[in-house]
This record gives sequence, C-alpha cells and structure tokens, in this order.
Amino acid sequence: MQIEVVGGGAIGLWTAAKLASAGARVRLWTRTERQSFFIVEAGIRLVDTEGNSRTVRLACEPMERHRLAQAPKDEDDCWIILAVKQTAINDELIGQLRVLAQVHRHTAVLCLQNGIGHLGKLAAALGGVPVYAAVTTMGAKREDERTVRLAGMGELWIGETAENCPKMDEIRAKSQKKFLLSLQKAGFRAFLSNQINNRIFHKLLINAVINPLTAIYDVTNGELPKQERRIHIMRALHNETLEILKRAGMQDSGDSWEQVLDVCERTSANVSSMLADVRASRETEIRAINGAVAELAASLGLTAPLNEAMAAIVESFEQKQ
Repeated sequence: MQIEVVGGGAIGLWTAAKLASAGARVRLWTRTERQSFFIVEAGIRLVDTEGNSRTVRLACEPMERHRLAQAPKDEDDCWIILAVKQTAINDELIGQLRVLAQVHRHTAVLCLQNGIGHLGKLAAALGGVPVYAAVTTMGAKREDERTVRLAGMGELWIGETAENCPKMDEIRAKSQKKFLLSLQKAGFRAFLSNQINNRIFHKLLINAVINPLTAIYDVTNGELPKQERRIHIMRALHNETLEILKRAGMQDSGDSWEQVLDVCERTSANVSSMLADVRASRETEIRAINGAVAELAASLGLTAPLNEAMAAIVESFEQKQ
C-alpha cells in the first residue's frame, strides 16, 4: 500500500514521519519546493512531549501538477491523507488531487480538516474516489519547515463509510483494514467510527468556542477561561452552537461544556491554530468553523448572532493584513 500525505504542516509532518518510521511506503507532498528540499536533505525532525527528538527520512515532493503527471503508474492501493487546512482546499489543489488519484489503481482520500463543508465539496469534485471523514484529537506544532513538536498524541477516528461511496465492497474493506493497521503500527490510536458525523459536530463545537475567542483575546487555550467575563462569553457561545448542532442531528452527551473546559486545561500552553494564523497574518479557518455554524443555523431557520459576530471580528483581523 502507498500512502500519500498532502500537507507539510504539523499534522502532515508528524503523520508522514511516524508512518515512514514504522515501515510504511509514504510520500509527503508539500506546498513549496523550499520545504521539500529541506526535508529531502535533512529529514523530518520529530520532538515528543518529553523533548526527545529523532530524524526520519522519507520521500518528499512539492505539490506541482507536472511532478504529479510524471509519477509512474502504480498498481498498489493508495490512501491520500489530506492534512491541509480548509483554506487550502481550492480548485488548484483539487485538480492536483485528481491527478494524484489517477496514479494508483484504488485510491481513497482521508480528510483531517477542522470545520464542516469540505467533505461534500471534495466528494463532488473527485467523482468516484472515496472520500472519508476523520477526526483527530492529536496536537502538534510545526517549529520550522522540517521540525514538529508533539503536544499530545490523542486519537484518530475514521468514518467507516465514505462520504460519496456509502456501500463498502470487499476491495475497499480490505484496503481500509490495511490502512488502519498501518496507522496503528505507527503508534496512532486509530479507530473506525460509525458515528463520525457526531464526532465532527462535537469537535466543531469545541473549535467554535476556543478558536475564535483565543484569536480575539490573543491568549493561549489555558488562559482563555481564567477571566470571568471571558467565561461568560464562552458559555454563551457554547450554548448557542450546541443548540444549532443538536438541531442538525448531533447527539448531546450532556457534558459538552465540561469538554470545552477540559480541552482548555489539557492544552493549556497551546496557541490555537486560529490565533497562530492571526499572529502570522494568514487567512484563518473562521468561515469553516463559526461561519459554517451560522450558515447551518440559517438553513435550519435558526439565528446565530454570536457565531456571526465571531466570524465578523476574526474576518476584520484578516482584512487588516
């Protein structure tokens, strides 16, 4: 089996290196030729939660159409792990994914994005290529173009069925089992889930509270709930988002507020991806998170004033860039 990891961010680097170190046949695709050069020359440097580091070497290429088109045809099964932010899923990337999918005999795409809305877009664009949803609670930070530091291993949940191919035939079932075993062999706590949409909603709820508010207040995850006024806003935003997602079909566990606080505590030193994007003057995922919640509310005949406000404020930061 060939595993293609698309995206040289923290999750992409960590996933590709761990799989390669466990003996999987892996190739990493980066956005820039510069990053690809560094990784080919020096490998990926992994730093665990205790500060121990090691270097892993693997195949790496910049994600360019002419390179994809020149790739030799491969009769093995292939899984493409899409480890880019939602903001990177544009027509150019989708075209590149189409070319990459044609290199292999049986190809599936695993999506690790935050938020909602991308699965349907990819499923429609990639035709018969199965598109699987995934949710990870792993935390990692990219320190430079070839170094990634693990904040917490977490879990990886993969949808049992594809977004666009609900019927699982024998070939796909075997391929999925081999892929899952490769992840587990590499040290990932990876599982199949028949409730992946519910897991997506629960992660969306947590992200919709923590990400925009850490970006607006310019604080780490752990600092966010340490002020009474911020707690009040967090709770109100949580309650609004919860009611919308429940109406959309999310099963309420009854402890979602406690889960938000628990994530803040467990990742207390973390700078959220949205805050990191604001600080670096990059486009954020606000439209895929709070903006998507507001759109979902409108489709259900509900209002989402707090989610709309979060989206508007964070978008105003982007307009200053």
